[in-house]
Amino acid sequence: MLNKSNVLIIVPAFNEQASVGSVLRELLELKYNVLLISDGSTDETASIGKHEGSHVLELPINLGVGGALRAGFKYACQHNYEAAIQVDADGQHPPDEIEALISAANDSGAHMVIGSRFVDSAGQMDVSGVRRLAMRVLSQSATAATGTPITDSTSGFRIIRQPLLEQFSLHFANNYLGDTYEAVIAAGRAGYTVVETPAGLLPRANGESTASATAAARFTLKGLGVAFLRLHKKLQPFHS
Repeated sequence: MLNKSNVLIIVPAFNEQASVGSVLRELLELKYNVLLISDGSTDETASIGKHEGSHVLELPINLGVGGALRAGFKYACQHNYEAAIQVDADGQHPPDEIEALISAANDSGAHMVIGSRFVDSAGQMDVSGVRRLAMRVLSQSATAATGTPITDSTSGFRIIRQPLLEQFSLHFANNYLGDTYEAVIAAGRAGYTVVETPAGLLPRANGESTASATAAARFTLKGLGVAFLRLHKKLQPFHS
């Protein structure tokens, strides 16, 4: 049974000093075990994490979200956590919805539970037509790979439990969409169970998203290609 004591919250951050403090503070106030991964940050991100009282892993260079998460998954496995939850440092993932992820994982027994912005209209977003089309195409292929309805394959708000957590600590993509969409494809095709639960998305506390509509359209085809050719071949298949 997953609970606050055996679940690690992983917060990857690159130069997020403007928002990371409030994110960590809220997570710690809810009594979660929190690991901040300063992904080669050159600002005060790591110092803020230490000041707030979270565990802090400082990477000497910027590895990108996928590389930072893989480091976090390794940390989770080394410290005997049963599951890990990805939470963005920009304040978009609501900490008060983490309990719903844990409950969904316990109720379903799934290896991965995605906090979806679209299932049951939990958090409808103002998404451009190009991005919405790209997300729909990716989600349809994710549904085919997992055998369960996936509406938000690019959501980074998710819980990953053992034994999938161990596999991701060994093999985890670091390309665009690799930490979200491709991870879903890899898990599904290797036989791990993936489900969704409703989750909202808050406005970014600071700055703007770097994922433009043009980038979303350009990388959709790339994501569809690499997801079916690479990562899932490395994961140890799951047999129930």
